[in-house]
Amino acid sequence: MTFTTLEDAGKFYRNYAKAAGFSTRVRCINRKGNEIKNQLMTCSREGKWKSKISPTEKTNPTAGLNCPARIYIHTLKDVGAWIISKVVLDHSHPCCPSKAEMLKQHRELSMSIRRTIENNEEAGIRPSKTYQSFVAATGGHRELNFIEKDVKNYITREVRNVSEQEDAKEFGKYLLRMKEKNPNFFFELQLEEDQSIKLAFWADARSRAAFEYFGDVISFDTTYNTNRYNLVCGSFVGVNHHGQSTLLGCSLMKNEEIESFKWLFQ
Repeated sequence: MTFTTLEDAGKFYRNYAKAAGFSTRVRCINRKGNEIKNQLMTCSREGKWKSKISPTEKTNPTAGLNCPARIYIHTLKDVGAWIISKVVLDHSHPCCPSKAEMLKQHRELSMSIRRTIENNEEAGIRPSKTYQSFVAATGGHRELNFIEKDVKNYITREVRNVSEQEDAKEFGKYLLRMKEKNPNFFFELQLEEDQSIKLAFWADARSRAAFEYFGDVISFDTTYNTNRYNLVCGSFVGVNHHGQSTLLGCSLMKNEEIESFKWLFQ
C-alpha cells in the first residue's frame, strides 16, 4: 500500500486504530539530513513505563503493557511515495472499538461545540457548567465524544490565549493614551513572544507626586492575583501625613521569579 505523503500514511493508521479500538503514537523517526527516511508508529500502550509513585498510591493504572502492535513507514524516493513495509496487528491487551472515540487521540470538539464554548466563556460561564449543559442536551456523558477536561483545555489553549493577546494589546494602547493625556504618567511594559503580558509597571502623575513626599517608607505587596490570566498584581503603597495609605504605583507580573522583581524595582 502506497501513500503520497507521510502524513497520509499516519492518518491511515490512526483511522484504523480508531476503528479497531486503540490509539497510536510515533515511536521513532529516522532522518538523513533534514529528510525523513522512515517512521515507526506503535500502539500507545507500547513499552513498559516506570513510575516513581508506588502502585498502591496510584489512582490510575500504568498504561504501558509492552504492546507489540506497530507499523513501519518507509519512503520510496524513486517514485516519490511512502509505503507501509511491515505491520504487526496483535495487541497485548483488549481493544474496544465501541469506546475508541473516548481515547485522548480520537476525542474531538466539533465546530458548533467550540462556538458554544467560546460564547459561554465570553459570558463568564464556568467550564464545568458548560460541559454539564452538553451532557444535559445529549442525554448523558456516554452520548458525548469528549470529556470535561477537553472543554477546559480548549478554553486555556485557544480561547483565553487569543483573548490574552488581544487584552495585552488593548492594555498597551490604554497606557499610551494615559501618557498622551498627561506626560507625567509613567509606564513600562514587556511582552512575551506570544504578545501576552510578561511585566508591566505604571504610576500616574498623582502617585509620582505623592512619592516625592511619602516615599521614605514603601510597602510592596503581591498578594493579589488576577483570575483570568493568572498575573500577579503588585502595589507600591506609602503612608501620607494623615496616616493614610497612598498608592504610589502598580505592577503586573507573569511570575514571581527573581528576574521579574529585579526588573520591577529597577
